[in-house]
Amino acid sequence: MQVIETNNEGLKRDFKIVVPAADIEEQISKRLGELSRTVRLPGFRPGKVPVALLRKRFGPAVMGEVLEKTVSESTQKAMTDRGMRPAMEPKIEITSFEEGADLEYTMAVEVLPEVELPDFAKIELERLTAEVPDTEIEEALTRIAEANRSTEPLAEARPSEKGDIVLIDFVGKIDGEEFAGGKAEGYELDLGSGSFIPGFEDQLIGAKAGDHVDVKVTFPETYGASELAGKDAVFEVDVKELRSSKAAAIDDELAKKLGLETLDALKQAIRDEREREFRELSRLRLKRALLDELAKHYDFAVPSGLMEQEFEGIWAQFEAEKERNPDAVKAEYGEKSEDEIKADLRQIAERRMRLGLVLAEVGRSNNIQVTQDDLNRAVMSEARRFPGQEQKVVEHYRSHPEAMNSLRAPILEERVVDFILEMASVSEKKVSPEELLRDPDAEEAGKGEPESQPKSDTASE
Repeated sequence: MQVIETNNEGLKRDFKIVVPAADIEEQISKRLGELSRTVRLPGFRPGKVPVALLRKRFGPAVMGEVLEKTVSESTQKAMTDRGMRPAMEPKIEITSFEEGADLEYTMAVEVLPEVELPDFAKIELERLTAEVPDTEIEEALTRIAEANRSTEPLAEARPSEKGDIVLIDFVGKIDGEEFAGGKAEGYELDLGSGSFIPGFEDQLIGAKAGDHVDVKVTFPETYGASELAGKDAVFEVDVKELRSSKAAAIDDELAKKLGLETLDALKQAIRDEREREFRELSRLRLKRALLDELAKHYDFAVPSGLMEQEFEGIWAQFEAEKERNPDAVKAEYGEKSEDEIKADLRQIAERRMRLGLVLAEVGRSNNIQVTQDDLNRAVMSEARRFPGQEQKVVEHYRSHPEAMNSLRAPILEERVVDFILEMASVSEKKVSPEELLRDPDAEEAGKGEPESQPKSDTASE
């Protein structure tokens, strides 16, 4: 086999590869010999079919099989012999082949860059930590009590007020005709909650039990049911009863309602959960600081193919967010043109790819692995997110390797980050909960987000 390098520019490599006709013929003869021992043809005993007949009958199929195998093996050998680590599958183009002649083809491939790892012990980081204040526990208890409100009929008859609960029957009509979903009986409506169409609740303030009220409203143009959006409607409402509500008492009974024995146990459960959230947030802030520090050390070129894949993924997310929440996108990007936005997102993609390659190299050079037990735990964690469908989720991951790989990448990344943090110099800094919760991007714009998600795993392959 002859391998001629025709281009060596940056991370791109082009080769012309020639495989002698004799090598291909040898592989064809070998494959026909294998067939002769198993194929059955009328008039011939097993294993006695002449090779010449097999070549005539199966030659084209065998030729295609041998060519595919030859290209795959010769491509792999060419890269292995030169110590190349491809960023993506090489592009192959057969330029010349006829039966009995040499096979000639070109191979274009991008290689992963060489990444020299720094002395991680010289990296200095701060781990932000915060204590959960008692006020947060009290606020959480208040929210729980509000969520477990009880209602009771008003002691004295009076017109309804904002904050009352009205028990109503209603029928909605457009142009005198009832419409689907516009009818209910015994519905408890919290006046002032804003849970109904704008204007609906306001027209019931001042009503008394036993009143009949025609509520006239216009469905918003952005209403979820397109057949109702922008249309005028009349709801015929019968007020059955007025009720007041009050928050549950913050005591042992509230705790028991939530499956705990005492109020103190409920307070401790709230504190434990909030402390867990603070630890996770502290970890995210520390990881962000580490990635920012690593980004300062590196400015190497990244493979354009991987870069383009990463950018396309980010752009697709941007387009989806723009469709879902245009006001938020407008607030973030202002009057920037599409080209300017794409330039910003390409910078994020490049940073993600570069950091992903660094983390992948740390994992590769230190033999950091994701075990099957790690994946099993991740699958079970995903399954718990879908109560009642756990078995379906588990079966999905077991039968779809690409889904399982999507779990492998973030696990590997976290393992690598832990490995680096163990060697880095990490000091602790106590901060307020507000400072811990503060968005780093609000403090220093333009750095993107904590990044190298699944692509870091791609880079390590």
